[in-house]
Amino acid sequence: MTAALDASATPPGLARRFGALIYEGVLLFGVLFFACFIYVVATRQKDALFGLPGYVFAFAVPALYFVTFWTRSGQTLALKTWHLRVVDRNGQPLGLGKAFARYVLGWLWVLPGLSLWTLGVKGWWLAAGLLGWMLVYGLLARLHPQRQFLHDAICGSRVITQLPQRP
Repeated sequence: MTAALDASATPPGLARRFGALIYEGVLLFGVLFFACFIYVVATRQKDALFGLPGYVFAFAVPALYFVTFWTRSGQTLALKTWHLRVVDRNGQPLGLGKAFARYVLGWLWVLPGLSLWTLGVKGWWLAAGLLGWMLVYGLLARLHPQRQFLHDAICGSRVITQLPQRP
């Protein structure tokens, strides 16, 4: 079964994609923790990722992680585990521009919810607002004919099921 054949298949369910999202967050925490530790030691900072260079670094590390995997195989470790793949409309791995656009637009998952912080919302209310927004954003995929998320619809990518090939 090739990726092109899988691209026309029924999209994976929202529960599987949410599971992959949570697992991706766990893995990304480890990647960011290690990279930020190296950054803080190399720059001899007392405060972790303080200032614009630190924020750019914290944005660039996940960008490098996701764009690399999406352009090569279309699968991060979490996507492989959940048998998912990110492809373009033709079922091929994303090009560099589409992969980066998908990463930037993927911030739609959290930025509107985190914007509550700028309004002075803190603590459990901020967490509830963030999780509420993520739930609304995820459920918006039910309005799309192929059940794709808004960032995928905008940049021309899709998440498909990629079951392992049997020998």
